[in-house]
Amino acid sequence: MATVTLHGTAFNTSGSLPNIGEKAPDFALTTKDLNTKKLEDYKGSKVVMNIFPSVDTGVCATSVRTFNQEASELENTKVLCISRDLPFAQTRFCGAEGLDNVETLSDFKNGSFGKAYGVDMINGPMETLHSRAVVVLDENGTIKYTEHITEIAEEPNYKTALEALLDD
Repeated sequence: MATVTLHGTAFNTSGSLPNIGEKAPDFALTTKDLNTKKLEDYKGSKVVMNIFPSVDTGVCATSVRTFNQEASELENTKVLCISRDLPFAQTRFCGAEGLDNVETLSDFKNGSFGKAYGVDMINGPMETLHSRAVVVLDENGTIKYTEHITEIAEEPNYKTALEALLDD
C-alpha cells in the first residue's frame, strides 16, 4: 500500500507500483471505440503509461498535453493515458484539444488495472479512481521506470520518464 495526498490530506492506494526490471502486469483496458487493448498489443514498442485520476482535472489534462507534445518526437513509442474516465470523456477531451500522439484507455469496467498496478485509491475523496503515476516499459514489456507521484495535485517528472526510454 502507498500513501498519496491531495492538497496535503493523506489517503491510501491498493498497493505499490510494480518493480523496475519485472514484466509489467497484463491488463484489459477499454479504447475510445469500446474495444479492448491488452499489454501484448504493444509488444515491440516502448510504452509510457501516464496514469491519473481524471482527464477533467487541470493537472491530469496538463500531463496528457505534455506527453502528447513529447510523444510526437519519440520513435517506436506509445503513450497510454490511463484513467477510470469513460472512453467518451477521454475522446471528447483529446478531440477538443487536438491531441493525437497519445492513446487513451479506460479502466472503467472493473478497475482491474488500478488494482494490478497498485494505483487504485481505496479511501478519501477520490476513492476508486487511480492515483497519479508513470510507468515506462521497454519493447518486451519490462518495467524500466516508475514514479508514483505522492501529491496528486503535482505533475510527474516528464524529463526523467522520457529519459528512461533512451536507456538500453
